[in-house]
Amino acid sequence: MTRKTQTTTFGSVVRESHSSKKFYSSKLYEDFEIPKNIEYKENKINKSDLNRLYCKSSENMDEIPDESVHLMITSPPYNVGKEYDDDLSLDEYLDLLNVVFSQVQKKLVTGGRACINIANIGRKPYIPLHAMVIEIMLDLGFLMRGEIIWDKSASGGGSCAWGSWMSASNPVLRDYHEYILVFSKDSYSKNKKQEKRDTIGHDEFIDWTRSIWTFPAVNAKKIGHPAPFPVELPHRLINLYSYEGDVILDPFCGSGTTCIAAIQNNRNYIGYDIKKEYIDLAQKRISNQKSIK
Repeated sequence: MTRKTQTTTFGSVVRESHSSKKFYSSKLYEDFEIPKNIEYKENKINKSDLNRLYCKSSENMDEIPDESVHLMITSPPYNVGKEYDDDLSLDEYLDLLNVVFSQVQKKLVTGGRACINIANIGRKPYIPLHAMVIEIMLDLGFLMRGEIIWDKSASGGGSCAWGSWMSASNPVLRDYHEYILVFSKDSYSKNKKQEKRDTIGHDEFIDWTRSIWTFPAVNAKKIGHPAPFPVELPHRLINLYSYEGDVILDPFCGSGTTCIAAIQNNRNYIGYDIKKEYIDLAQKRISNQKSIK
């Protein structure tokens, strides 16, 4: 028999059939409005327009119908002087992200998810980019679902600046993690009336719904891009947040890793990048993936 629980003074260990009504009716949540009477909107993309890469800025994605993308996965450029970065001020950089993510908001279906891989940068001062991106997304009206800590310590090297060695004078923290921020559009749930196939297994669901993920980074020289993320990252997000046959968008597609993960998991993809050499690299990697299949 399932044990029913609710919010208590000392918390609740058992989560099956757990009621959080008491918690969400507290003053802490009185200024938050839970979406109700949701009208689910979804438009189809022509087959000829699926599985395409566009060499242009994602500040304008008119090639995609509004309310047609099911999941966005991206890692925006960090504006730290890599060869693909423009030398933008912080305000200019955040303005760029605001414009791109406002486009994403238009393109997502009701209940569509947006997952953003981001790292904080600098030390003097430390710039919390992940907090700034959260603010942008909330201002655009996205619903925040949580954040995943990507633990990259398995691939961390030892040649990092530690500040003052073994002294309280100026010790410097070494970041062995990045964030994956998770949002949805207008609804916490997808349209339950649609019959679509899930592709996540029992053990993966238990493991991947934990807020800390541990897997190594990839070698940038091996991929041919200064800042690639491993296929494992979009692989998990695709299976956790989308159905088979859904459309996956990456507005900063770089070397095409999100697109490759989409192919591997029987999804469709659309990618944007302003650098022709990276579009060519992504297309080559995608073609190799298709030849393997």
